[in-house]
Amino acid sequence: MSLSELEILRRNALSELRKLGIDPYPAERFDINANAADILANYETNPDAYKSISLAGRIMTRRIMGSAAFVELQDSTGRIQIYLKRDELCPEEDKTLYNTVFKKLLDLGDFIGIEGYAFTTQTGEISIHVTSFKLLAKSLKPLPIVKRDEEGNIYDGFTDPELRYRQRYVDLTVNPDFKQIFINRSKVINTMRSYFNEQGWMEVETPILQQIHGGAAARPFATHHNTLDMPLYLRIANELYLKRLIVAGFDGVYEFGKMFRNEGMDRTHNPEYTAMEIYVAYKDYIWMMGMVEECLERIATTIHGKPVVTVGKHEINFAGPYEKLTMYESIEKYTGIDVSAMTENELADTCRQLGIEVDDSMGRGKLVDELFSEKVEANLIQPTYITDYPIEMTPLAKKHRSKEGLVERFELFVNGKEIGNAYSELNDPIDQKERFEDQLKLAARGDSEAMAMDDDFVRALEYGMPPTSGLGIGIDRLVMLMTNQSTIQEVLFFPQMRPEKKAKVTEDQDFVEAGVPLEWVPAIRKMGINTIEDLKAANPNKVFNDLGGMRKKLKMDVPMPSKEDVMTWFA
Repeated sequence: MSLSELEILRRNALSELRKLGIDPYPAERFDINANAADILANYETNPDAYKSISLAGRIMTRRIMGSAAFVELQDSTGRIQIYLKRDELCPEEDKTLYNTVFKKLLDLGDFIGIEGYAFTTQTGEISIHVTSFKLLAKSLKPLPIVKRDEEGNIYDGFTDPELRYRQRYVDLTVNPDFKQIFINRSKVINTMRSYFNEQGWMEVETPILQQIHGGAAARPFATHHNTLDMPLYLRIANELYLKRLIVAGFDGVYEFGKMFRNEGMDRTHNPEYTAMEIYVAYKDYIWMMGMVEECLERIATTIHGKPVVTVGKHEINFAGPYEKLTMYESIEKYTGIDVSAMTENELADTCRQLGIEVDDSMGRGKLVDELFSEKVEANLIQPTYITDYPIEMTPLAKKHRSKEGLVERFELFVNGKEIGNAYSELNDPIDQKERFEDQLKLAARGDSEAMAMDDDFVRALEYGMPPTSGLGIGIDRLVMLMTNQSTIQEVLFFPQMRPEKKAKVTEDQDFVEAGVPLEWVPAIRKMGINTIEDLKAANPNKVFNDLGGMRKKLKMDVPMPSKEDVMTWFA
């Protein structure tokens, strides 16, 4: 394993701590009775409450001034300054705890637990006077140093998205402001759950591994169960199982769950995402619109104190009622073309004329969907219901009560993206079976997103399902809106990433072939340059300037290379 100089020093400190009889990873609990945010918010009004504090967190900065030191300690709520004084921590002759353990063997990033009392420094900063401390976990990798100027502006930050998403544990440590995104994500889900529970609807769980990929038009992930010797699919939706529970006699059921779609990745799509689906008996899609408006207004108000949310350059108002346009009306509004009576061939020709790519696998519904996606979606900024879809687009929705060829469906669009999808649910088993058969025909034409036949679901409908309204909401996209984020990766703790490229182990000879004299290889390794990639990414002038100090530190009896020679190492 190739280690930088700092990593080697930390491992040496680990060994020294153990030699002193200090366990760098103790098993026993450390009781906490306060946190940074609470102390900073309430100490001045109630100082007596903070005379005996027990707190734990990471060392983020420290200033050692001989026999005293100031440290910034970061816990889950924020940072607070702590003050350590050698002679109070070590009242006897033995000053090892301060002089050796604290000053030499602890590092930025280490977790410590402290006991003490709150006070205000001469500069007016609320701090904790430490009476004892204990190492709770030794950090072996140095944290990125995020610097701030006097105005609080950040520079040299840990900002590379690739590193931030891949090493979220580092990101949220050195960029704690991003934690608020995930705190608000939790509030979105909890507010929605609370609203549903108030109505008497029940939260349930349904299978993730399914024999038939149904409930949506999407490409599934396929796997295999060895014992049963059968294919299984990660669910693309939980719709058909939730409707089985309506058949079983529940009036309202909902589920927050992971869905999996084996499709592309971009700023608004992750192959694994969170959705909420809810089904309520004896309701229709018109009723569902009012419920959605009430629920989303409550969520926005919970997070922002008002129903208006800033999203990019727009102010989005989640207070209802929302604008309503039928699918055909929306296309005509933004293209000037009435497609409601067009045949499949006419639709295909219209798409081509508008520069939309089509192929022979696309049926009428898919063509309408492509036309809408390309020419309408981006215009729908304020919350807008798109209603009454062509029957070919929606195999699971009930036929429209008064409009031939359409179904009772709406999708909710906000800021140019769909975040919700709802139906008056199809409960006619004969009609449902025919719709599944139409999907099989599309699959035979090459449509990889066509639904499969689900005979058991048809059988469930044959036992009778009451009139029902169902809704699905993409939680990740909703959180993006509520937290003003433009990429889905920002609202997922651990978004899907490509495999991490492992750096090739670089031998001394590799450096020699790159132009580095063999006698200087130990010096550049000590400078943290352990691979050819590290060398090429380094600043040539800095490397040249640091070589002199490293030559002295390592007591190297070799002449300094010229600056011109060092520059050739980077060619």
